[in-house]
Formats: sequence, structure tokens, C-alpha cells
Amino acid sequence: MDVEPAPAVPVSAPAEMNSIPNGKGHETGEETTAAAKTPPGDTTEEIVPNSAQNVSEDPEANLAESQEFLSNMEDKKTTRFTDFEGKTSFGMSVFNLGNAIMGSGILGLSYAMANTGVVLFLVLLTVVAVLSSYSIHLLLKSSGIVGIRAYEQLGQRAFGTPGKMAAGIAITLQNIGAMSSYLYIVKYEFPLVIQAFLGIDKPSGEWYLNGNYLVIMVSISVILPLALMKQLGYLGYTSGFSLTCMVFFLISVIYKKFHTPCPFLDFTFNRTASVTAVTNDTGYNPACIPKMVNLNSQTAYTIPILAFAFVCHPEVLPIYTELKNPTKQRMQHVSNISIVVMYTMYFLAALFGYLTFYGEVESELLHTYSRLDPYDTLILCVRLAVLTAVTLTVPIVLFPVRRAIQQLFFPNKTFYWPRHIAIAFTLLTLINMLVIFAPNILGIFGIIGATSAPCLIFIFPAVFYIRIVPEEEEPMRSTPKILAACFAGIGFLFMIMSLSFILIDWTSGSSKASSGH
Repeated sequence: MDVEPAPAVPVSAPAEMNSIPNGKGHETGEETTAAAKTPPGDTTEEIVPNSAQNVSEDPEANLAESQEFLSNMEDKKTTRFTDFEGKTSFGMSVFNLGNAIMGSGILGLSYAMANTGVVLFLVLLTVVAVLSSYSIHLLLKSSGIVGIRAYEQLGQRAFGTPGKMAAGIAITLQNIGAMSSYLYIVKYEFPLVIQAFLGIDKPSGEWYLNGNYLVIMVSISVILPLALMKQLGYLGYTSGFSLTCMVFFLISVIYKKFHTPCPFLDFTFNRTASVTAVTNDTGYNPACIPKMVNLNSQTAYTIPILAFAFVCHPEVLPIYTELKNPTKQRMQHVSNISIVVMYTMYFLAALFGYLTFYGEVESELLHTYSRLDPYDTLILCVRLAVLTAVTLTVPIVLFPVRRAIQQLFFPNKTFYWPRHIAIAFTLLTLINMLVIFAPNILGIFGIIGATSAPCLIFIFPAVFYIRIVPEEEEPMRSTPKILAACFAGIGFLFMIMSLSFILIDWTSGSSKASSGH
């Protein structure tokens, strides 16, 4: 950056001095820590780092969906992260971010553990969780310095239009992949639930047992109305309910571990053992011994599935904006608590799912339970709970995609209901088509996880941080920037390795992702 360092003033100086009288040309106010470097007597132009000369003509400042955050711009009260008064409590913010993290990824983790082993899985999960937390730290630090709450706008500030385009496209791809995987579960599980509920043994083509029809009906009746909400904060209560459903899923997985024989008996084949009951001299069945470390061709899918499981980065800044009393440290606490809770749930669900079925576990855990007994009442309730949870998560994931599209194509437009509705409707139509024609949930996880997830978790936060933090504050050879550069390097390595493994696996013809169940 080419900005002259402003005279240092203690951060504890009164925040009133940051009041921005002509807030129109600016994103939505500056972070107190960034602006507090300017003495009270200085003008507004010196408050805004690196954009003083083009504040009034910056076209990106009038963001499409920022109107709801621009309440009382002229009111010279304490400036927090933005001039929007955040009203979401700490606990509700944890719910929102937890729901953004938690998705259908949890259903593929037992399969991931079966293909890595318990110890290697735990190491990988821990590494990804710690790196995700560090990544959020980089994002919050960057956003604090320039007072911007949108991922795409951080890209704009760091690299201009290419940065903004890259961030917008990555968010769109990642979240469309996430929504596709959620609706894939609806398509795949909902017919089984209805079939078991009605006690139909052999479906004969009934329309209400057709997953394609059901996923369209759920999209129109439940997801679309929630996706049309004007603010993300309105979805806080559905987030809490969604997470409650997933806790019920976890408790049920643990319970079933202690009530399922090994090797488990496949209901489909008139209760003949699906695993040959071979025992060795000690009386143990080799198929019922958990593997601590296990490497095979499917191991390549594990890292992308894990990375996909912790992606919440597009939602971090909007949740930060709506947080009550927003500070960087407070939002970091929200992130850390959310990640720790999800980390615990992920590991327990993966462990007990794996210890129930061992090598027989499938890429979608619930389908494995239906092989055990399709009419099990508890599993029927679990399926309904998971269906509810993932359905209620889709609108939260849709919000950042819509904002990315508006910032890429309609940067100067004010909020406009017809456009707001049209984008949501178009996105849902596209995702429904993907789900109806996509081959398998693992293929969705693997490809999206190997491309856009490393960008959003590793590469973008690191390179934005290096470009945005002024050299006067942190020289290029300072430890934080060297760490950030290494972090970006890890992201590139991870992306290249994952894509290579998946391509090799696909070309060898052994991939389970290239064929449906």
C-alpha cells in the first residue's frame, strides 16, 4: 500500500471521532481499530485508508444488498464494524455459523474414516479445524483494516476486479456444490422415508416416491420462501432448529452402535449375512476390528470431504455484521466455539458410524442404516431430522451466492425485490437440475471440495491479508505475512494433490463417485 502512516493514537480513544458524515460513498463505515489511527481533528478523507481520493466515485461502495445495513448513516453515534446496528446475540451467531459449517458433509465422514483409519482421520480433522480457525482470523484482520464486510469486496480491495471476480466465482461454485449435496439428500432419502412410513415393500412407480418430484416440491414449498428473506439474521431460529436435528442424529448414531451386531445382517437378502462370518482363532471377526491407519484408492476423497465440511467462510463476514457489539475478538470467539462444537460432532458421528459398519459403511451413512432395517422407527425419525436440517441450511448457503451475483453483475444497484426474487428462483432451478442429473454425492463433494474449498479456506484469506495489511504495519518479511504466504502455499498443494488423486482414481475406473449406488 502507498498510504502514509497516520499518527498513532491509542485504540481506546473515543469511537465517536470516527463518525463519517458523508457515509454514502463508503462501504458502511470503518472498523474502530482501523480508523482510530486518525486524530479527532482530522478530516474524513484521512480516516479511510487507501481510498481517500476515490471515496465519492467508488462504484463498488453502493452495494446491491447493503441497503438494509445502512440504517441512520447521518447519525453520529459510535461506529462499530459498520453503521448497521447488529442485533444478533453471541449465542445466535454461534448457531448461525455452526449451521453454515454443519451440512451434509457429516454423512460422508464415516466413509472417510473407513478409508483413512481412526488415527489418521483424527489427525486430518484436527489439522483442517485449526487451519479453518486461522483462516477466519486472517479474514477478520483484513476486514477490520479496511472496514469491509463482503468477501468479494476484500478481493476488490486487494486485487481490483480480478480479485472480486475470483472470490465471487469461488463462493458461487462452493455454495452451489453445498446446496446440491443438501438437495441430493432430499432426493435420495425422502422417498425412502415415505416408503417406510407407508409400508410399501415394492414401489411400482408412484409419483410421490419419485425423488426428482419430491426435491422440486421441497424447493418450492420450503426453501424458496426462506431464501426470499431480506436479511440473514431472520434465519437464526431455523439455524437453531437445524442444529438440534443434527444433535438428534448424532445421539442416534451412538445409540445404534451398541444395538447393531457385527457383521451386520443385510435386511435386503432375507437376513443373510452380507459379510462372510469368518472368525480367526481368537474368536474375533477380522471385519469387525477398526483400522487405525488405512490407505487405499478412496483415501484421496477424504481430504476434500473434510475441507468441504469446515467451509463457512462466505458467511463469516455477514454474521460478523449482524453480531451485537461486534469486535474482531468477539467474532473470533464465535468462530472458535462453532468450529470446536462441529469438530466434536463430526468426530463422534464419524467414529460411531464407522464402528457400526466398519468396511461396509457407504459414502452416505443413512443409506447404510436402511440396509440394516428399512422399517426401523428410530432411523426413520433420524432420516426426517436430517432431511429437515439440510433443507433449512439451503437458504443460509444461498444468501452469499446471491450477494456474489449481485456484486458481480449489479454492483451499483439498490435493493430491488424483483431482482432479489429472480436470482433466488434461478439459482434453485439450476441446483435442482444439477441434483436430478448428478451421479453421486461423493462426486459432488470431491470435485467442489478439491477446487473452490482450498481457495476460500486457504488461498484467498492469505493473499488478501498479505495485500491489504499495510507494509508500515507488517512488512512483507514479518512473521504474520510469511505464515500467511505458507498458508496459501498449503492451499495450492492441497488443491493440486486432491485433483490429481481424483483424476487418477477416475481414470482407473475404480471410483465409487463415477457410478450411482
